Amino acid sequence: MNTQNPWLVAGGWLSAIAAVIHLACIFGGPDWYRFLGAREGMAQAAERGEWWAAAITLGIAIVLAIWAAYAFSGAGMIGRLPLLRTGLVVISAIYLLRGLALVPIAFSPAAQTPFNIWSSAIVLGYGIAYAVGTWLAWSSLSNRAAG
Repeated sequence: MNTQNPWLVAGGWLSAIAAVIHLACIFGGPDWYRFLGAREGMAQAAERGEWWAAAITLGIAIVLAIWAAYAFSGAGMIGRLPLLRTGLVVISAIYLLRGLALVPIAFSPAAQTPFNIWSSAIVLGYGIAYAVGTWLAWSSLSNRAAG
């Protein structure tokens, strides 16, 4: 295992943990959705047993698991995934843009909920881990053989 890039390793584990937390919501039910900050409509849909609440949550978990795999691939822990550099750049950008929601939140008292503040700060940390890790691995990502 190559731990030369602790930033991507950390980013991968953060995404994997987030994926597991999303799965826990599906099995934990509406109270888990509420506790973890989902919108009330989503929690109510889960309460009514509507399929789409679990489907959306499962979709998010799958995306987060794929993002974890890309981080682990970039760190050399697993085989090279397709479009690795592009994937890591896009994942970094999505996390950073979501995290930068802190800026408008700071200027909007109505948006300054604990969930909005904490989730933005956490995701900003994810984005920083991916971006720094991608930057540090950039040359090795272009030189690694596909396979």
